[in-house]
Amino acid sequence: MTITTVDISLSIPANLRDMGGIRIAGGVLRAGLVIRADDLSTIPEETARDLVEGGLVSVIDLRSTDEVALTGRGVLAGHPVAYHHLPLMADIGQGMSGLSKDASSSEGAGPSTFSFDHVQFGTMYADMVERAAPQLASALSIISLAPGATAFHCTAGRDRTGVLASLLLHSLGAGDDDIVADYALTDTNMAGVHSRTHAVMSVLMTRIGFDLDDIAASTITNEPSDISMITMLAVLRERHGDPLAPLRAAGLGDDVVARLRERARAA
Repeated sequence: MTITTVDISLSIPANLRDMGGIRIAGGVLRAGLVIRADDLSTIPEETARDLVEGGLVSVIDLRSTDEVALTGRGVLAGHPVAYHHLPLMADIGQGMSGLSKDASSSEGAGPSTFSFDHVQFGTMYADMVERAAPQLASALSIISLAPGATAFHCTAGRDRTGVLASLLLHSLGAGDDDIVADYALTDTNMAGVHSRTHAVMSVLMTRIGFDLDDIAASTITNEPSDISMITMLAVLRERHGDPLAPLRAAGLGDDVVARLRERARAA
């Protein structure tokens, strides 16, 4: 058995932002409650210290077990920060299965290519909400109870992180336009995210038979990415009436939503 190693370079997050200032029911989300980010396991000590000194008390890690196995918790493990591993996918291959393979490649004619579009991503997000509803409900409960700021992250800070961010904002009474706008903000950071996460993700993709650079090149970029979040919300409403319905069925209670709204109000 060949074991692939990865050279991990610590770096400042390329897609980290406090969600404060977003419009919610009754006002705006206060700063210092929730932070969304790309991979926090590979940040340098100085960044970890700044986050903790700024009020970080809890981290929700949405990465799969295979991602966590490569980089662990990182330097934040040495700080008084609660850690919650709530994977939204069993493994990276599960996420890839939600995106269709290009049918133009026939069996035996060489490796298949993938063509991704933002509608596919949005449908995949809706499927993720249904499949990982217990984890998402737990994440909202953790945020509602944490005595300080909670950061949640996956690897890039776009897909899984975007799904949790959207449901958090929906629970706080944010409108679709503001939910979609928050999701789309990541577009400007993707070049830095790809550079920062390439070493780890290329190893994981190779293990399941994909080339990360080919995948990145095949992703449609001439459409606005906000289509993905618009699609997710539409699909969930079509299937359930309310995007939060799968989480409510998994145990999300009105008490948690009420605590979130109380904590979220700007002073």
